[in-house]
Amino acid sequence: MAARRHHQRIRENRDNQNYHTLSTNNNEPPTINHEDSSFLSVPDSPISFRRHPATMSRRPSNSEPPDERTSLLGGTSRSRIRIQSSHGSPRAPLLSRNQSYAESVRSTRHHSRANSWGQRLIRALSDRQESSMAESKGSIFPDERVWYDQFTSTDWVHDSIADAYRVKMLRSRKDFWGRVYVLFDGAQGWILSALVGFIVALLAYLVNVTESTVFDFKDGYCATHWYWSEKKCCPLGPCTDWRDWGEVFHGHPFGEKWTEFAIYVGGAVIFASVACLLTLTTKTVVPSAYRLTTLDENLAAQPAASQEGDRDTDDASVSPRQTPKESTLPPMIYYSAAGSGVAEVRVILSGFVLHGFLGLKTLVIKTAGLVLSVASGLSLGKEGPYVHIATCVGNIACRLFTKYDRNDAKRREVLSAAAAAGVAVAFGAPLGGVLFGLEEVAYFFPAKTLFRTFFCCITAALTLKFLNPYGTHKIVLFQVKYNVDWEYFEIGSFILVGVLGGAAGAFFIKASRYWAKSFRRIPAIKAHPLLEVVLVAVVTGLIGYWNQLTKLPVAKLLYNLAAPCSNEDNNLDPLGLCPDTIDEIPPIILNLFAAFLIKGVLTIITFGIKLPAGIYVPSMVVGGLMGRLIGHLVQWIVLAFPTWGVWDQCARNPNTSCIQPGVYGLIAAGSTMCGVTRLSVTLVVILFELTGSLDYVLPFSLAILVAKWTADAIEPLSIYDLLTEMNEYPFLNNKHKPIFTSELAAIVPRVRRERVIDISNSPVVPASSLRVKLELLHKAGELDGGLPIIRDDILVGLIPAPDLEYALDNLPDEGSSMCLMAEVPTIDDSDDGSPDPTDFTPYIDPAPVALDIRSPMDLVYELFVKLGLRYICILRDGRYAGMTHKKTFVKYMREIEEKEGRM
Repeated sequence: MAARRHHQRIRENRDNQNYHTLSTNNNEPPTINHEDSSFLSVPDSPISFRRHPATMSRRPSNSEPPDERTSLLGGTSRSRIRIQSSHGSPRAPLLSRNQSYAESVRSTRHHSRANSWGQRLIRALSDRQESSMAESKGSIFPDERVWYDQFTSTDWVHDSIADAYRVKMLRSRKDFWGRVYVLFDGAQGWILSALVGFIVALLAYLVNVTESTVFDFKDGYCATHWYWSEKKCCPLGPCTDWRDWGEVFHGHPFGEKWTEFAIYVGGAVIFASVACLLTLTTKTVVPSAYRLTTLDENLAAQPAASQEGDRDTDDASVSPRQTPKESTLPPMIYYSAAGSGVAEVRVILSGFVLHGFLGLKTLVIKTAGLVLSVASGLSLGKEGPYVHIATCVGNIACRLFTKYDRNDAKRREVLSAAAAAGVAVAFGAPLGGVLFGLEEVAYFFPAKTLFRTFFCCITAALTLKFLNPYGTHKIVLFQVKYNVDWEYFEIGSFILVGVLGGAAGAFFIKASRYWAKSFRRIPAIKAHPLLEVVLVAVVTGLIGYWNQLTKLPVAKLLYNLAAPCSNEDNNLDPLGLCPDTIDEIPPIILNLFAAFLIKGVLTIITFGIKLPAGIYVPSMVVGGLMGRLIGHLVQWIVLAFPTWGVWDQCARNPNTSCIQPGVYGLIAAGSTMCGVTRLSVTLVVILFELTGSLDYVLPFSLAILVAKWTADAIEPLSIYDLLTEMNEYPFLNNKHKPIFTSELAAIVPRVRRERVIDISNSPVVPASSLRVKLELLHKAGELDGGLPIIRDDILVGLIPAPDLEYALDNLPDEGSSMCLMAEVPTIDDSDDGSPDPTDFTPYIDPAPVALDIRSPMDLVYELFVKLGLRYICILRDGRYAGMTHKKTFVKYMREIEEKEGRM
């Protein structure tokens, strides 16, 4: 009779699941009590009420409220090792499978299936501090979600199939409102793209305007409008409305010059310290059992000791679900608002779960901290963090529509567009932003996503154009235009600049890593990030104040280095970079060389500190100083030997305008950034959009090509590749494919009975046995793994570990329950109308992806990269022979790369 009931319930579940695809709020976690059901706008589904056993969880209850570390969709992290936030309160689950609140899920099960737009907007703006990829998987009913764990990969195939069924059911309605719903469903992506572009541009405007004013507070203030920057207060040059601090304090207490110096250094330290304190509020402590070293831009990360050992040993590692008893590794710490976030955004878009990294709190703190960190005058930029900020905006905006809020495959389309919009507003380059999304961060970029990304970038650029943050009617401060074409004899100089720029970028990576491994491993510095920030701010203030070039903000300095000499340009600062005679060139070269050394050292020691900070513009500034130096050197050679036939006509050009050092500065800036990030086509397009001239596309392209070749020869990894490798993200690089010479058998462990569910004798398995197998799976570190189901050594299905744990936690009596793991025939149609919690068949994948053990490794690579699989089952002559996980394959790839010497 039990088997008959199982079969009937399975059939009813299948008949009713499609109904819920449209009637439910796309599987929203329960938030409304049963007493509120009278206010629902849609009648309850026949199966909207699920029987809840007396014991919903095997874990102790927790009555603490949700906080910043709650999961992306307001759900739960199922890890038994709780990730603590800086303010002490733990992440709180809603549909917890391991804990419950005082008001358990039983009291909140009956919930609204048609939340109003106002409710959805409030939920979108609520601080759920979530990861972009904290999506969930379907369970028995569509409205019961099984949440992705922290630091696990998502299942792209499942999400794609789920969206296909959703679209099919949506299009099955042929009435008028059905067609309206289809049109609105298709328009949601465009609405989100426009909304994200507008908000990103607005945030960029606020940051640009605010940081310029706060930056100038270190020098003085505007007497007429204290909230104006010096440029806005005195647009035509020095004026009486701007008052320096030495003038305000009448030279007390150290004299006018030294008082201004003391206030400048003090302001730099205060701004940097406040920004650091804000960043530290996003601190998250991760137990060492997760086997990740660090999650921010810390090149001093120490690789975790191998806990994997022999692949055949089940007890080879400590379970991330259990507090390690003998682990001597310290817990890991990451700050979601620190650094630029580009490396993490790239990993998130590849399907890696980082709870809290794209939440509202991170957005607010990173935006405020970015203003202060840039205003402090440290050698950092705001362009990289714009990518992270824009992705946060895209993640939060996705909550407005359940189509994107509940599906990773759809959500990453919006996140890719948002990340590109961040670059578009940072450089004023919408086309460069699209290419940045394609070349750097996006893991999957179909044509539809490409067009929406372009639309988002154009919207962001147009909005920023109308906002006019710099008062110049330009999108960015350092937009330049060259009116003189380049000469053919300069090609050799451009190639030299490209080589030196690529080498400088590669050596920057090596120098930053050396500095981090030597200085940041000092116990005091490692334990107190604020101390390092204060020291860097003091050194920056002491050294950078006395050089007229290094004292400028990085964006303004880059503009002065790249802009041509013109008396009509009011945005140029009087830095003495425009010589009138040949005798004025050597002092300029010496000044540029000193600034190059100072800025290079400051950029190295600044990268990786606990501040919102980017590396794009600082690397361009270092390259720009070097390029401007080379440009003036070429200019001096042409003027010193004017009779050479190669450039004799050029040398007769008055006012030394034949050679434009600004061109060399911009080309070297792009080449150095290429050496650091390994962007190629994106950088060429960005440089083209900055100059607005087709004449210099060829020099830009030639220099970028040479720079990339040079940098790859010196340091194969970009700065973000290096961070990904050192942080041990399970990121499968889809741009660098190793040379495989082995077969799938090379990474397949031997089959252990504890790692499979054998139903050869009976389709019913004791729940206690399943719990033991699940714990062994967790001990192997496979939180997102699964247990194959075999019958007579034939693979008949697979149950994912998260789904299995959820099902076990919902059993009324796990110790005595027998769980059905396969469909059984029946002739009895009797049933009580409610699902049986011991029926696990709805959780089982009846057709897992499987390969023969003799399959080439190239095929395995393509399946993991292009299908986004988390695991592959292995067969030998049609019989089950094992299973390999995506993380195992990533580890194998890294071993191959190490042997090849790429690392």
